[in-house]
Amino acid sequence: MSELSKLARQALLQPQEAMLEREKRKNSLYIGIPKEISFQENRVPLTPLSVALLIENGHEVVLESGAGESANFLDHHYSEQGALIVQNKEEVYKADIIIKIAQPTLAEIDMMRNGQVLLSSQQPSLMHLDHLQALMKKKITALSYEYLRDEGNTLTVVRAMSEIVGATSVLIAAEYLSNVFDGKGLMLGGITGVPPTEMVILGAGTVGEFAARTAIALGAQVKVFDSSVYRLRRLQNNVGSRVFTSVIQPIVLRKAVIGCDVVIGAIRATNGRSPCIIGEDTVAKMKPNSVLIDVSIDQGGCFETSEITNHEKPVFRKYDVIHYCVPNIASRVARTATYALTNIFTPILLDIGEMGGIMNLIWAKPGVRNAIYLYQGHLTNKDIANKFNLTPKDLDLLVVSNH
Repeated sequence: MSELSKLARQALLQPQEAMLEREKRKNSLYIGIPKEISFQENRVPLTPLSVALLIENGHEVVLESGAGESANFLDHHYSEQGALIVQNKEEVYKADIIIKIAQPTLAEIDMMRNGQVLLSSQQPSLMHLDHLQALMKKKITALSYEYLRDEGNTLTVVRAMSEIVGATSVLIAAEYLSNVFDGKGLMLGGITGVPPTEMVILGAGTVGEFAARTAIALGAQVKVFDSSVYRLRRLQNNVGSRVFTSVIQPIVLRKAVIGCDVVIGAIRATNGRSPCIIGEDTVAKMKPNSVLIDVSIDQGGCFETSEITNHEKPVFRKYDVIHYCVPNIASRVARTATYALTNIFTPILLDIGEMGGIMNLIWAKPGVRNAIYLYQGHLTNKDIANKFNLTPKDLDLLVVSNH
């Protein structure tokens, strides 16, 4: 009897193993990473070690030659981990899943196949109708990093980039205060017997918090302004040391800005546009060679004198105040930013494979569901729909009808 049961068990196991092998092949993802063509975008979504992890899990990764170069990840770093390196961008766009940083251009959308999955950045304020229509026509399922939330319901990519931008903006201020860039010749912070430099931070969100943390660590005297007492209290608790905080009162704010050495504007937009809270007359009265960094410039900026600059020519002077208004500060530290992003994207890609497709992942994870703005060509994001006066479809209903 025992011989018979052994044989029966073997007979049962064989097809199961074959089925598992087929299942693995069926859930294998084909992931494409194109080289970024948008101006001064130095980040890449996945590091070579993340690619190794994906390949170990049975997925294929194709990478356009030079995609990681600006973040100092070279082609051979990826090929050594099993990625296929191609010279031709069109080859990358044959993949089932395209993962990139910047939103795709029309030329890139033209290369895409019907029914592909696209993971990229997509701010509603920067979306163009012809791009949206081209994606819809190709029945693309698209995810926007700006809406992606984690298990704690935090906007995970936004938060990671905000942490980098907050800390980096203080280091930029330190550069422009020094003699190297014809600044005041001050050291950011202070030493014994010399009064510390004064910094005003507008906005007590993640950028404001990490800017305050870095500035305090360097020894600067920090004042934080925000319209929300809740956000100010949260910043105070998170930073762990007593910081001067104030709600935005024009007279107090004006006095602080005129007297400080550095002002960092990090007020987040509520409806796609940052409020402009520092007028030209206030900037005109600031001390000569003071540094003004407008982190909110990608959403219109919070200083009346701000104008968009870039990494090649990052500053201009107005009223003898040094203005730094580069929208993509995280690209200054592209390698750190890439490590932060790969930690977020790799688990998502692994989950798509594990769960047998993006539809099942959307069904299982509300944070990912929140980031989908196109589902098989149907527009599901209310903000984008409002911008173009379109009617969004209900994503839950679309998923249920396809489930």
